[in-house]
Amino acid sequence: MNEKSLDEADPKPESGGAYDYRGRVHPQYAPENDGDPDAGEIVWAWVPYEEDPTLGKDRPIVLVGLALDAPGDFVAFMLSSHQRDNYPGWVAIGSGAWDDEERESWVRVDRALAITPDAVRREGAALNQEQFKAIVDEARRAFTPSPTDS
Repeated sequence: MNEKSLDEADPKPESGGAYDYRGRVHPQYAPENDGDPDAGEIVWAWVPYEEDPTLGKDRPIVLVGLALDAPGDFVAFMLSSHQRDNYPGWVAIGSGAWDDEERESWVRVDRALAITPDAVRREGAALNQEQFKAIVDEARRAFTPSPTDS
């Protein structure tokens, strides 16, 4: 997991796209089939590489709620269709309409991202509530300090 503090998080990109987020989040499941991004939906956006935030790629991310320390932005986690069973920081969510090939997907919950609604390039599909809850529960575990971290 990236060990940057809140002050060291990568800055919000000037040209739009996701950025590393270290603040508070209000998780909410609120997908709507209205053409606008909503929490509980998988959308596509530019995501920077951890190794070099000036580089990145367009990829699917799941919106999980509002970024309380970046008003107006969503908090998100990136998806992968590459097999990630037994990888720390990843949670399996199954397949869905967000992938044309209906491949199994995994969500990386140990790297929180934030994104403005305008930086979302397209909507994919809504998660069901069970998938959403699995992501939020695993993210809480990933970001809750253990008693030995005090």
